Amino acid sequence: MGTARQGKPAAGGVALLALTVCLLPVVARAQLRVGFYDTTCPNAEALVRQAVAAAFARDAGIAAGLIRLHFHDCFVRGCDASVLLTVNPGGGQTEREAGANSPSLRGFDVIDAAKAAVERSCPRTVSCADIVAFAARDSISLTGSVSYQVPAGRRDGRVSNATEASANLPPFFFTAKQLTNRFAEKGLSMEEMVVLSGAHTVGRSFCSSFVDRVWDQSVKPPQPKVDAGLSSSYADLLRALCPSDTTPATLITTAMDPGTPNVLDNNYYKLLPRGMGLFFSDNQLRVDPQMAALVSSFAANETLWKEKFVAAMVKMGRIQVQTGTCGEVRLNCSVVNPTSSSIELASSTAPAVDKDGIATS
Repeated sequence: MGTARQGKPAAGGVALLALTVCLLPVVARAQLRVGFYDTTCPNAEALVRQAVAAAFARDAGIAAGLIRLHFHDCFVRGCDASVLLTVNPGGGQTEREAGANSPSLRGFDVIDAAKAAVERSCPRTVSCADIVAFAARDSISLTGSVSYQVPAGRRDGRVSNATEASANLPPFFFTAKQLTNRFAEKGLSMEEMVVLSGAHTVGRSFCSSFVDRVWDQSVKPPQPKVDAGLSSSYADLLRALCPSDTTPATLITTAMDPGTPNVLDNNYYKLLPRGMGLFFSDNQLRVDPQMAALVSSFAANETLWKEKFVAAMVKMGRIQVQTGTCGEVRLNCSVVNPTSSSIELASSTAPAVDKDGIATS
């Protein structure tokens, strides 16, 4: 074997080292922090807030879409804006084309508008992943009159795969145990799962997500049914809205919370004991004793739920984030940067590097 040569490591070795660092747990890498763009783009959050407010003024339902967009981003590959990509460099369908996201996921145009405004003010500085997190926070503020600070510094990923969306997002037919396990995989507790499920108090759902709870489609012609956990009157209402031959292509929607569909409140928890949980997974929260106790607690105390909700949103926003020199800052949220570009996230905490990528400070 040859003698080890002193000096700078080869470029390939540096690249391998960088990849290894990016695969380390987040605790071993640069952390997110509140005020990340205070010096590099001080108006970033205000610009995102303006874009969200403008969209909300046109359509109050967009807020629920933006909250859900953040959730669906973070549960697949972490909060890296992979859900925004329209092309996967590796080929195949992207996350946003997966059945769990298409055509129900919305808010992409709002993120694009916010990104355009931020790029005009601070080019190549603010990641799409952070914009998604800011937009969700602003949507919660508009619908629930509750504010919280969002730690930032996320980087954007370069991979988006439809099969990973299907494998990681919790579907509407999950049992209590399956829900708990899926959230645990993301570092979230059973209580945090119940807390985050309260987001179903805003927004709408396609009939295909719950049609089998009110129609028995296994027989011809389909016959009315009332699934366990549904009140008969609610089933009648849903049956009147959704035809017996509903399929995923039937683009009919209904409010998940028929009482206050555009208000982030604790009405979701009040509806569950009345047999008005829209999805099978919603009803699981009242079937499991521990979850049912939390449902009762949040139904009785909206302030408590909101406090826990924003805390859970912040924690969710840290799932498998890429930070520091990992990932990139996309110039266009729907496509990765050209490989010839090297877009570094401007940050007062980012280390300076020499031409070989070695940290110099």
